[in-house]
Amino acid sequence: MTRRVCLGAFAGAHGVKGAAKVRTFTEAEEGVASYGPVESEDGERRFTLDFIRALKPGLAIVTAPEIASREDAAALSGVRFYVPRSALPPPSADDEFYMEDLVGISVVDGAGAGQGRIVGVHNFGAGDILEITDRPGAAGSIFVPFTRALFPAIDLSRGVAVAAPEAFGASNEPEGGALIVEAMRQEDA
Repeated sequence: MTRRVCLGAFAGAHGVKGAAKVRTFTEAEEGVASYGPVESEDGERRFTLDFIRALKPGLAIVTAPEIASREDAAALSGVRFYVPRSALPPPSADDEFYMEDLVGISVVDGAGAGQGRIVGVHNFGAGDILEITDRPGAAGSIFVPFTRALFPAIDLSRGVAVAAPEAFGASNEPEGGALIVEAMRQEDA
């Protein structure tokens, strides 16, 4: 399966002619229309976005020939859109990478001992958080703030993120630890 990167999500209609508001997950708002056609998460719909303008940081107005009316734009609210990872330019510096590139890599401690695997990168408004699973002797997932202090080295060529000892300290797990996270997952299933 082709690896894809989420560029944004439709956030409703704008005006009466089919323009749409989008939440942007790109560095600059115009990036949502810079990498070719986008497709919905399920791959069923494709859109050729034209960037109109930024409303505010993280929110833009776009049009697309596939969105014919205000009702079409409103119906797309909440739909995330993606491009193939290969459509994005390579990072410009050695210490730059796309968050999507972290998914699937191993987490090791400073001695190289396995500490789990990154299965998701989330941002709920207070900064990026790594979801780590397959931890030795632990069930479920934990969520760890993604900071340079907690993850001082990322080596994508080896598929490894080096975690500082503090990354797995008691302050990063809710009371009851990963069991709460696993229980929440089972409720959602």
